[in-house]
Amino acid sequence: MSQIMSQPIQLDKAKPLLTASVHDVRYFASLLRGIGFSNRASMTLTANSGMTVTVEEARTLLATSYIYADHFDEWSFNTDNLQAAPSQLSPPDIDRDATSFEIPLNTLLECLNIFGTANMSSSGSTGSKHKQWRRADDASDDERGNEGRRPNANSIDQHFGGNEKRTSMRLTYEGPGYPLTLVLAEDSSGPTTTCEISTFDTEPNLELPFDAEQTALKIIFKSSFWLRDALAELDPSCEKITLIANPVADIQTAQRGVPAKPLFRIQGTGAFGSTEMDYPNDREVLETFECSRSVSFSYRFAPLSRTLRALQNSTKTSLRLEQEGLLSLQFLVPVPRPRGGMSDSFIEFRCLALDDDVAH
Repeated sequence: MSQIMSQPIQLDKAKPLLTASVHDVRYFASLLRGIGFSNRASMTLTANSGMTVTVEEARTLLATSYIYADHFDEWSFNTDNLQAAPSQLSPPDIDRDATSFEIPLNTLLECLNIFGTANMSSSGSTGSKHKQWRRADDASDDERGNEGRRPNANSIDQHFGGNEKRTSMRLTYEGPGYPLTLVLAEDSSGPTTTCEISTFDTEPNLELPFDAEQTALKIIFKSSFWLRDALAELDPSCEKITLIANPVADIQTAQRGVPAKPLFRIQGTGAFGSTEMDYPNDREVLETFECSRSVSFSYRFAPLSRTLRALQNSTKTSLRLEQEGLLSLQFLVPVPRPRGGMSDSFIEFRCLALDDDVAH
């Protein structure tokens, strides 16, 4: 975390740069907790879009949580105060309807859970396996398992408890150099607490732009448990994960007596051997499968294991591979709108492939 704090800019104290509130912090906290593996976080606030929070690890992994303005009961962004800030705080080409700063993410999460009610219920999100994974040495075609036990991925109840006490939050930010202020209350008649979290000047984050035109593989898992359960199969001693995929046409033209190429395979390798799991060409598992050429890229397991918390709380997962091996994992997280209905938020991870496996 940068220790350089900018000097407070004297802005209109009657109207903060940002005022936002939610009646239940669990959804907000879950989107932050999904990337809570690093304490140094960059937070960007925009007038219309909402909030993005970004962390990185080992110059290899970049994680971003997108928290949209319509997820809040109130989102008031005072652009007049933002434009009053001196230009040296940001380059001239930066969006004038946005501001960025760094915060200690662990501190923010601890404040949100100060009444012990910010954690999600996990009673419905850790279901048993619904199909048996086909390993590379298993010729069985029985992959269906107990289809009837598949949970409803659209049910918010599988992620959050229904009747627990809730913590409401009112968040304010005066502008560059000021702290992030949270007023938290367990209920209307209970105690309240005010937390002020220091903000710091932003430092450059790792840049991992994903070129959609260079996509070699795109998969959308119909439900996130298909990826979550596969990763759970891997031995804790796993050091490397290899993602292998082949175009559907190559699978269909496999000749008799020649081992069939996998459609999509996750291979975990560690000190005690390897584990391979193949995915079937089944719309109930892979909602979308687009592969332009055969690909095989490896990644260190430690950074990818950072995705497990976000994966646990998501309903769908998108996996994309760029031609040079850059991996993008996008997790769809359902969030209720304050005025009824559901909205979708995203947590995205981007990870660099191991150098030895990048094809040139």
